[in-house]
Amino acid sequence: MLVPVEYKGVSKWVRVPQAEDEYNYSQFLQAVLAKFNLPGSASLSLKDSSNVEVDSDIFDELLKSSGVSFKAEDCDGSTAEEEFSEGSSVSDWSPSPASQGSSSGSDSTLILDSTKARKRQLIEGPLDSNVARDNVRVALYSKPGGNEIFKEYEKTSTISDVTRRKMVNILVADMVESHGRVPPMNVRILYALGIITLFPKLKDPDSKNGYEHFYDHQSGSGYLAWRLKTVQRNSAQDSKKSRTTFQEGPKSPRSIRSDEKQLTGDECREAISAMKHSSDTTLVKNKMKATFQHRQKVVQDLVTASTVLDLFPRFLDTPGLIDQDFTMIFGEEVSGKFLSKWPTFFKPRVIADCCKNLTPSPRVDELLVSAQQESDDGVWHSEEWDSETAAILLLLHLLPPTVKGKKTSKMSASDAAGRLIKFMKVGSSMETFLKETGPKQPFLLGVGERRKSIQDFYIILDQKAIPCRMQTPVAAFDELFKAHYVFAVSYDDALSSFFIFIQTTVYGIDVGKVKESPRVKEIRARLLHCEV
Repeated sequence: MLVPVEYKGVSKWVRVPQAEDEYNYSQFLQAVLAKFNLPGSASLSLKDSSNVEVDSDIFDELLKSSGVSFKAEDCDGSTAEEEFSEGSSVSDWSPSPASQGSSSGSDSTLILDSTKARKRQLIEGPLDSNVARDNVRVALYSKPGGNEIFKEYEKTSTISDVTRRKMVNILVADMVESHGRVPPMNVRILYALGIITLFPKLKDPDSKNGYEHFYDHQSGSGYLAWRLKTVQRNSAQDSKKSRTTFQEGPKSPRSIRSDEKQLTGDECREAISAMKHSSDTTLVKNKMKATFQHRQKVVQDLVTASTVLDLFPRFLDTPGLIDQDFTMIFGEEVSGKFLSKWPTFFKPRVIADCCKNLTPSPRVDELLVSAQQESDDGVWHSEEWDSETAAILLLLHLLPPTVKGKKTSKMSASDAAGRLIKFMKVGSSMETFLKETGPKQPFLLGVGERRKSIQDFYIILDQKAIPCRMQTPVAAFDELFKAHYVFAVSYDDALSSFFIFIQTTVYGIDVGKVKESPRVKEIRARLLHCEV
């Protein structure tokens, strides 16, 4: 295939290399360099006729559309760097020793001022390792959690995989905030160069520039590139969803339904600090109410969401805070619906429908036996969960996981149950258990001698254990559902239909606004019309 390419006002036809029915992006860039007699080491960025940058992942698909043409530009540009309005360049700025170990108000102001200035000089400025270094330093210090990256590197001369992911997330968020969803290639290179200049022991000595594992402009790969693609893909999906009526769920921003005065600025920071050091439960709960709006901003921000339990550690030792936040979002009536409706209305209908419609299997039969037993009858015929938990798991069998996409393998309802609740025997190490869980969606942990007699329930989130307010299965599941909204966390894909049913049918949240599968609607109709 031949396509027209414009470079510095000159247009030429360039042949597109093809391998195994796919057009090769990197080889095409080399062909452009050869056609315009440019050195093979030169770096080019590619834009389409709409002046939108073209990445390697969409190059083949774009070429196969009709009437495509390209414009090639030098990555390093030639425009002189702009200076700060105060008269100093970005490379002149470096945090004081005090700022490196503190996040005081004055330091934050300095960082924000520097951030505004540096945004103006990155797109067209020449590639400079000092500018790159200071750009990354400012970005990390201006975001929550950035200090921890410096501390870990200073202590260990490297960073762990978890810290590296946090650093990449912060830098990509900063890149997108400053330069849009598709930042220019030289900006991506500048961030990658800045990382290895600021943290020299992260440099790869065996690669050409040392930063290719963070961003390789030839192949479009590297940690920064992969994170950018994820952000771009999620943004595109969010954009599509925003054009429909189906946009509500745990991650949607909510307005407060409480008259509680909300603190801001220094008052908010003082309240957060006071909570961390107080043993007065009433004071903690009152200040949690007063900092609710600030907390919602934290969980709604992709960069800071993972820090919420660090900023508000009292979730980990003060039961009832999840229920309190949820009630501030939806009010007392909605908050109490699961506890009032499940035991007397939904549970018997779920059992009756499963007896009538579920295909018999050893697993289903065990759950039915447990669900139909009363907890005080003195006789248990299986080692299954207690009656209440078994009934909830039966609902999951009525609303099993669905396959999403060709590459997704089908998961059974029994396997999905392991993502909803896990069991740990009394006396086992909680620390070891949490290390083995990994970064999963919130789930319930029951601790006891046996599954049928749980002593303590916890919600596991970000590898931390949040104690439930009431130690009953129904109350624990109620709190697990509420945690998704309090921490703005999406439902696990395998549990999506299950939680959406509970959201709309039991709590009555976003009815008509959230996309429900036909199966959710079918089960709702069956249960609401069921006679028991």
